Amino acid sequence: MVEAESRGRTFDVAVVGAGPAGIAAALALTHVGANVALIGPPPPKAETGRPETRTAALLTSSVDFLKRLQVWAPLVPHAAPLKVVRIVDASRNLLRSPDIAFDARELGLDAFGYNIANTALNAALYARAQDVVGHLISESVQAIEIGDRMAQLTLSDGRIIEARLVAGADGRRSICRDAARIETSEWRYDQGAISTSFHHTLPHDGVSTELHRELGSLTTVPTPDPLTSSLIWVGTASDIDVLMACDAAQFAAELQDRLGDTLGAISDIGPRAFFPVAGLTAKPLAQHRTALIGEAAHILPPIGAQGLNLGLRDAATLADSVADALRQGHDPGGLAVLAAYVRARQLDVMSRTVGVDLLNRSLLTSLLPVQAARGVVLAGLNAFAPLRRMVMRAGLAPPEALPRLMRPVPPDYVDA
Repeated sequence: MVEAESRGRTFDVAVVGAGPAGIAAALALTHVGANVALIGPPPPKAETGRPETRTAALLTSSVDFLKRLQVWAPLVPHAAPLKVVRIVDASRNLLRSPDIAFDARELGLDAFGYNIANTALNAALYARAQDVVGHLISESVQAIEIGDRMAQLTLSDGRIIEARLVAGADGRRSICRDAARIETSEWRYDQGAISTSFHHTLPHDGVSTELHRELGSLTTVPTPDPLTSSLIWVGTASDIDVLMACDAAQFAAELQDRLGDTLGAISDIGPRAFFPVAGLTAKPLAQHRTALIGEAAHILPPIGAQGLNLGLRDAATLADSVADALRQGHDPGGLAVLAAYVRARQLDVMSRTVGVDLLNRSLLTSLLPVQAARGVVLAGLNAFAPLRRMVMRAGLAPPEALPRLMRPVPPDYVDA
């Protein structure tokens, strides 16, 4: 791959954005035979000796996707299995919900998925892209003009390339979305979130714990080190500001107060990253030779490990739609492809968006009927194993059939 080769070239698909969803889309589209350009600065390399702040909890279908893209093998040393998810009502509400544990063994699985540092995930994806994607362009996109037969992309160095389909994986302020004149529905919560990591004296045993408190949640997620966990702490904007201003010892004390003796004594707080809690949905997910992927298409509060998994399902679904078009000799950016992509993704995106939003808002309200409803639901899940298993399956997979590259790999599958 040489960047200069792309000058004046026309591609089946230009993937804009080299984050994990964008790289995965480029790999999947290449896998199904499309001529692909992946455009965007490569992901930053991890800083030596500096612990990773952000991690991704990848569900089983996402892991199968990475296996088919031949990315999983280098990630295994960085992957921590998520065996159990505990939900604990740590609020002071009058009507508290019962605690509940979802165990992957109830579904015959070793784990619901795996938690992986973002830097490790990005590095493995990009390394694979360097091997198989025909054209990697490290410039950014400055402008896009969409015509009847082609989209024209102007790069930051002045080059112009053309593509029959633009896969917009360029984040919440997507230039691809703007160029395609796709509107969004956006909303904000009076909340912020902190991601970090910490050391503890009791092993996590593959258990992720979600503490649901008034006005937010605190989630610990296992890492490959049995005595270290990653953390997502959601709270009111003012509370999160205070926590960000704490020194490491003060922050550890606050975290210890919330977790009690769940993981033993807490120490070695890693670097803290702040991000606002917001929601966004593109309407529609595709039009005018443009299909949106990942945070260009949808943004959810950090609850239930849905964000990146949704983006990877976008990537795999778009590969299905483009593969069908190429096999039939059709335009990969034509109306039929875009319509097929929207149909395949809209129910999954809508159901996850509504579900996560309702759960987050249920933590923000003091209304007794809402507290009672949450308690009834969780009590029912505790009492009825078939219902609990149904909910676990729904959390792992979309309401419709998985895209082809995400279906379970055969037992003799070799990722090499």
